[in-house]
Amino acid sequence: MSILHYDKLRAEQVAAVYGNAVEGTVGSLIAAAILSGMLVSLGAVPLSAAVIFVALVFGQSITRFVLIRAYRRSRPAPSDWQRWARRAIASALAGGLTWGFGSLLLMSPSRVELQFIVLLVCAGIAAGAITAFATYLPAYYCNLCSIMAPTTIWAASHHDVLHWTYAALATLWTAVIAMLAKKHSDILNKSLRLQFENLDLATNLRLQKEKAEEASVAKSRFLASASHDLRQPVHALSMFVGALRARKMDDDAQRLVKQIDDSVGALDGLFTSLLDISRLDAGVIQAQHQSFPILALLKRICRDEGAEATRKNLTLTLIPCSQVVESDPVLLERILRNLISNAIRYTDKGRVVVGCRRGERLSVEVWDSGRGIAPDERDLIFQEFYQIGNPERDRSRGLGLGLAIVARLTDILKTPLTLQSLVGRGSVFKLSVPISQREPSVTMQEIDGSPSAANPLLILVIDDEVAIQASMQSLLTSWGHVVTVAGSCHDMLARIVECTVIPDLIISDYRLRSAENGIETIQRLRSEFNENIPAILMTGDTAPSRIREASESSCLLMHKPVSNGKLRAAITSLTIAGPRSGEPAW
Repeated sequence: MSILHYDKLRAEQVAAVYGNAVEGTVGSLIAAAILSGMLVSLGAVPLSAAVIFVALVFGQSITRFVLIRAYRRSRPAPSDWQRWARRAIASALAGGLTWGFGSLLLMSPSRVELQFIVLLVCAGIAAGAITAFATYLPAYYCNLCSIMAPTTIWAASHHDVLHWTYAALATLWTAVIAMLAKKHSDILNKSLRLQFENLDLATNLRLQKEKAEEASVAKSRFLASASHDLRQPVHALSMFVGALRARKMDDDAQRLVKQIDDSVGALDGLFTSLLDISRLDAGVIQAQHQSFPILALLKRICRDEGAEATRKNLTLTLIPCSQVVESDPVLLERILRNLISNAIRYTDKGRVVVGCRRGERLSVEVWDSGRGIAPDERDLIFQEFYQIGNPERDRSRGLGLGLAIVARLTDILKTPLTLQSLVGRGSVFKLSVPISQREPSVTMQEIDGSPSAANPLLILVIDDEVAIQASMQSLLTSWGHVVTVAGSCHDMLARIVECTVIPDLIISDYRLRSAENGIETIQRLRSEFNENIPAILMTGDTAPSRIREASESSCLLMHKPVSNGKLRAAITSLTIAGPRSGEPAW
């Protein structure tokens, strides 16, 4: 046992002595008064002897009460247990001697039966003191011996069989009571040791949890930094590919461009999943509950996923449901799309069935006849990058982030998700969604279109990466817009110093050089023209704090790499509807 635990153990034992001594001390004082009163009333002992005995017990009791009060007020540290243990031993010894020698004052010379009543009361007081002092054995042994030794020696000094028999029995009694006190103390010590071990386990668990949280923060910080650095060239590559597709090329060149575009799309999928995790961990995603028919959502997902099911010769079946639910349609779609996509991905033959069951809430269920999930993996599949049966990390089988995102989204929407599965037979995911009691609202409308080349826009682009400046200029120019690019706010101000036309749109990177950020740059350019110009804030940074800060700005936040289609839609939306704040669509 360590020194710290030893001190704590002894401190608890001593504390129990002071905590349990009050009742025993009061009982001892009452017993002394009753015993003395009886003997005086019977004329067995003189009143003076009884008064002296009661006074001794009373004085010792008052002294003990003062000691207990001092202990409670001082609240000693565990390391100070020895000082208070010595005082407890002294108090127990004083109390025992008071009864051991004081009781001799109550012995009636002529009435043996009254002598034995006094002796039995002393033995009872000694046994009763177990609850008060046996938590710390040295104190109890001092109390026991100081009570029993004087009376036992007194009885042995009489030359008759009766008193000798009492002396022998008292000796045996003392030994038995001492052993019982030892067992009582051992039980307490074992209980205290278990308590300290549990505290150690709890402390170690807390420390391990803190280490895990620190590791998670470090992981998020690494992902945010790596994501930003990697998104920059991927974003530039996406813009170049978009500009290149608008040019005339032969079939081989078009095929190569398509392959490049597919690779960029794969990277975009990875970055988007990482970004989703960061945004969810950052707490910037807030549910916007609406009332809408669940069937419209399920039809769209099944239509989109139907091509993959057909490619794998699977039957994707949607069972119609007329219920209207109350939830965030965008976040709920993300959950169901991941569940249905996973069911198709991990089913090699058979079918995937999507349907609903009505109860107090609507259970939206995705059944598959796939491989199933072993019990020991059912919690692991909701962790980042965990995939069953994909040690080679085949990208065609996903990234292992879908269910991690699902777990976070179900917490946000407060829609419990349950899983039932049999290995080799298939799985069923059940999502519990609230049923709406109001009329459905129009939801999930998508902006579709692009700016007309006959109506070109003046767009300011600020990015400290030269490659992104060139790619953005090539792409936007190919769409028929007039573009001015710069690497900083100061450079942009220098280039537009003679501009008399108010720009239609500002596109700025979030993290610029020299501690400059896109929010400040956009605000400075708006002030220069004295106009609340629509703006897009682009970033490759997935750090939660950065996401929260950018989301609070009056700009449309988009995360790199931005696909050409999303950029077209964003430009159309902003230049038609004017400036607004918001987040990119999931």
